[in-house]
Amino acid sequence: MAKEITSRSEDYSQWYNDLVRKAKLADHSAVKGCMVIRPYGFALWENMRDQLDKMFKDTGHVNAYFPLFIPKSFMSKEAAHIEGFAKECAVITHYRLKNDPNGGGVIVDPDAKLEEELIVRPTSETIIWNTYRDWIQSYRDLPLLINQWANVVRWEMRTRLFLRTAEFLWQEGHTAHATAQEAIAETRQMLDVYAQFAEEWMAMPVIKGVKTANERFAGAEDTYTIEALMQDGKALQAGTSHYLGQNFAKAFEVTFLNESNQQEFVYATSWGVSTRLIGGLIMTHSDDDGLMFPPKLAPVQVVFVPIPKPTEEIDRAIGEMSQGLKALGVRIQYDSDTQTRPGFKFAEHELRGVPIRIAVGPRDLEQNQVEVARRDTREKRFVKIEDLSVEIPKLLADIQLTMFNKAKQYRDEHITPVDTMDEFVKVLDEKGGFVLAHWDGTVETEEKIKELTKATARCIPLDGDKEPGLCVLTGNPSAQRILFARSY
Repeated sequence: MAKEITSRSEDYSQWYNDLVRKAKLADHSAVKGCMVIRPYGFALWENMRDQLDKMFKDTGHVNAYFPLFIPKSFMSKEAAHIEGFAKECAVITHYRLKNDPNGGGVIVDPDAKLEEELIVRPTSETIIWNTYRDWIQSYRDLPLLINQWANVVRWEMRTRLFLRTAEFLWQEGHTAHATAQEAIAETRQMLDVYAQFAEEWMAMPVIKGVKTANERFAGAEDTYTIEALMQDGKALQAGTSHYLGQNFAKAFEVTFLNESNQQEFVYATSWGVSTRLIGGLIMTHSDDDGLMFPPKLAPVQVVFVPIPKPTEEIDRAIGEMSQGLKALGVRIQYDSDTQTRPGFKFAEHELRGVPIRIAVGPRDLEQNQVEVARRDTREKRFVKIEDLSVEIPKLLADIQLTMFNKAKQYRDEHITPVDTMDEFVKVLDEKGGFVLAHWDGTVETEEKIKELTKATARCIPLDGDKEPGLCVLTGNPSAQRILFARSY
């Protein structure tokens, strides 16, 4: 089956699509622009969701749920916000169908027009801040630290499974604070949570930075981002955290009585990651034979394959081995299909990205050992059955670290400082990756660079070199180098 996958070098986009479809992560839907997440893909999302949810709760946040529908008038209250989302909004105008009197099935009932149109949630700032007005009265109600797991709709027609679809799953945090300092600290804290999750769980190295004014979230004072690099040299915005200042509080009149007994507008943040992370995971690690999942997130961490087929003795032995590993929290599958040859099974589990494969045959059992193969390096070795409970957790941890180090080495080798536009274009065309270049800070220059190179300003790195220089395009003074890249 693996041979049916287009190679990365031949057509990277088709390679990605092949993996998603053939590994049964997702399918295109009958609804144009939308996807169906299949059980294996949803199991991966559940693992991501559960770990992120724990990290959110460990930092003091709680979950709530807000309506899918937003009154159109709410979207008009924050000018920059609506300008940023207006072209992506799905609008509900009617609430009822009826039979077509001409026999053409059902039609929209023209008498069922809504008094006010509803927007299908593209993001929830407006509906949430309208609600917070009733929840927040004094400084004792702050901080308000709420997260929502939900779906959102942004009307995309040029779609790619997981990376860009009209509907997708995500989480969105929305918090309210008494001071700007607290809100900024919250924004930075959640950026750190995202970076920790990306690196420690996804084994995907990221660069933390601040978006330029031109790239920041609509309605935000500052947008912080984690930027990752895919194997084709393109950047992926993997998560964002926004400091909203008092913009939404003023738009929705959310005030509180401070400790000095004075009315004051609250300070806000919002932050989110989505199922786009699955696309990032695939493109960071996978190869021409299939997916490669980091063990911490893999739906199946260890698969047992009987050689050449199941027998009563093999079933009993694998049952005992599985029981011991499950007790350690290892996610196990036993591929007991009797109609499929071992070689085909091996290829299938490589395609699915299972980190460890254990082959078990009669001769192995006679010698009290099994063959253990790792997906990332393809290394195989025999392990004594009584040693599995020690060796498998160690091997899973080593695979996790090896995958991160490999991705980080690739990323670091593809961060290139340049001083001229000729160098800028040459790096993008011949090498790819992140370009570190001086920029004069103007929107005009940023847009001109994008027009000339198709590269966008990814972020101003938080830990970047602060040495001043001259803009690569205009020669005007520049405070520091920033990251540019072609991107998803």
